[in-house]
Amino acid sequence: MTEIAHVTPRDKAEILAQALPYIRRFHGKTLVIKYGGNAMTDPALQADFAEDVVLLKLVGMNPVVVHGGGPQIESALNRLGKKGTFIQGMRVTDAETMEVVEWVLAGEVQQDIVGLINQAGGKAVGLTGRDGGLIRAQKLKMVDNKDPSIEHDVGQVGDIVAIDPAVVKALQDDQFIPVISPIGFGEHNESYNINADVVAGKLATVLKAEKLVLLTNTPGVLDKAGNLLTDLTARRIDELFADGTISGGMLPKIAGALDAAKSGVNTVHIIDGRVPHAMLLEILTDQAYGTMIRSH
Repeated sequence: MTEIAHVTPRDKAEILAQALPYIRRFHGKTLVIKYGGNAMTDPALQADFAEDVVLLKLVGMNPVVVHGGGPQIESALNRLGKKGTFIQGMRVTDAETMEVVEWVLAGEVQQDIVGLINQAGGKAVGLTGRDGGLIRAQKLKMVDNKDPSIEHDVGQVGDIVAIDPAVVKALQDDQFIPVISPIGFGEHNESYNINADVVAGKLATVLKAEKLVLLTNTPGVLDKAGNLLTDLTARRIDELFADGTISGGMLPKIAGALDAAKSGVNTVHIIDGRVPHAMLLEILTDQAYGTMIRSH
């Protein structure tokens, strides 16, 4: 963002003025932000993200952060000499791996994010799905890709049964910024590791969020020629699934985004977390920094 240094005072005023209608429109509204990718590992982008979240809170919006931590879990398991086993791209999570997942996500990663936001002038509070009975989960049933009669056991990987957002709402009303680790609890008090995109999507739906923002390491949804699709409706996304334009690693992310858009979240933004302050630019300006999926 070095070019900002050459912006004239008049241009700066124009940029601020452009933000005003967005600030007015989204004042008092909830934004659920899935934080991941480079934005989470590059120190300069981490600081930008924290500043963006604090600014959104200060202008009257209610950001809720949900984070992942795949690379951090991987490196912790490597340090312990534990080799990961994957079935259909999903990490098999035995009891020992689940312990590592919990201390990495709810300890190290979550507290880093809380610290960054507090340092930027916000008041962040870390939660897991256990806190206030936030995320009730059950064991994920994984059916074989080729033979639906076979079910794979991936251990303590969870599916969401229910979300009780009372604790999140209480914190929001009190000017705090919730930072949520995607760990749920089962009926026998066992822990489950849940996909962070899924948690963010479901939470956005339950909180009746205005926006769900997914930070990724891609520019957004691309067409077959590699061009960014900046504005999509839920129906258009269904067509892109059908003709194979959206495939691979983008599938689960978009599927969760689509569910949220169809369940009442007004807009879902899939944005490039490698761009400094991409989230602020996407929410408070006319310029697109990713793909916006509208519910209608």
